[in-house]
Amino acid sequence: MEPNDLLSRGVAEVIVEAELRQRLAAGKPLRLKQGFDPTKPDMHIGHAVGLRKLRMFQDLGHQVVLIVGDWTAQIGDPSGRDEARTRLTADEVRQNAETYMEQFFRVVDRQRTEVRWQSEWFGTFTLEQALDLTGRFTLAQMLAHETFRKRYDSGTPLTILELMYPMLQAYDSVAINADVEFGGTDQKFNILAGRELMGQLGMTPQQVLLVPLIPGTDGRKMSKTFLNTVDIRMPPNEMFGRIMSMSDEVLPLYFEVLSHRPMSEVATIRQSLAEGSVNPRDLKMSLAREVVAQFHSPADGQAAEEAFIRQFVNRELPEVIPEHQLDAPVSIIEVMVAAALAASKSEARRLIDGGGVKLDGERVTSYEQTVSPGANVVIQVGRRKFIRII
Repeated sequence: MEPNDLLSRGVAEVIVEAELRQRLAAGKPLRLKQGFDPTKPDMHIGHAVGLRKLRMFQDLGHQVVLIVGDWTAQIGDPSGRDEARTRLTADEVRQNAETYMEQFFRVVDRQRTEVRWQSEWFGTFTLEQALDLTGRFTLAQMLAHETFRKRYDSGTPLTILELMYPMLQAYDSVAINADVEFGGTDQKFNILAGRELMGQLGMTPQQVLLVPLIPGTDGRKMSKTFLNTVDIRMPPNEMFGRIMSMSDEVLPLYFEVLSHRPMSEVATIRQSLAEGSVNPRDLKMSLAREVVAQFHSPADGQAAEEAFIRQFVNRELPEVIPEHQLDAPVSIIEVMVAAALAASKSEARRLIDGGGVKLDGERVTSYEQTVSPGANVVIQVGRRKFIRII
């Protein structure tokens, strides 16, 4: 790690930087808070941006405190939502949390992490405590939250329960006496609420370290809501392919927040892309190999690269192709639906019209194309879906 990387690399904002630098200079191990709401079972590499930053602090001797949001997950973070989330049950949250833990510790050192569940304090929270907590925030403060303001102004339903979300997250910081809270830029309001509450209660307010949100496969912020994620548990070949499908513009940011390259090299990459003096595909392959190696193994990264080159550069077939058995001649449309290459016959027709369907390497142009049993032909849909007819 370069000396200036701690508070600059992969960091969008520090509040208050001078104060945090003073705490770091004092040499006392800091309590670093990171909370996750296990609303779904999979984490994605966007989450890993903050986890990598936590690991950098850990390696300097600081203590990570992981908050499992088993109560706030039942509400769902309203940030960026134009409607209320579907409520989750406690059992659903706990099941998701189990998979979150395994993924979290692929990056963060388990031995130097304190895991805390919100139910430790909210499970016995009294009405008196709840009233005291809600009484410390005003409606005007809550409506300063961009999401709340937009929904309020548009007349979209906004529940009191959702207004409590930032307050509950703020109380987490009080419960564990956090020194620094980490989160994405979309969490700024919630994290500042923790800083506010700690100050009201006479505690030293936590510092705030915000990391950037990275784009997903469709250019929007990577989010489980948008189905545009590269998931941490994704198989190596699929993870590699998802990275390769990213736009060229994301490469400098991805190298900064998801690789170990020196920032001087990242600057060179940015300049080379701007000048057009480098092939973006070569950079993506290098990045994809490194990302797969982080969450799987270096051998998996190398194998995924070789598989990608065979299939998409040399136009060779994958080494393993799922098989689909036919008992009678059927149309290509029926085969695609039966083999889950298309969700419906109408989608199959659209794929054929778009030129995305091939039979043994030849583009399919007719809906009436027939496939026979035992033909031993390969049907390809798009760049990554294949079946062999047996």
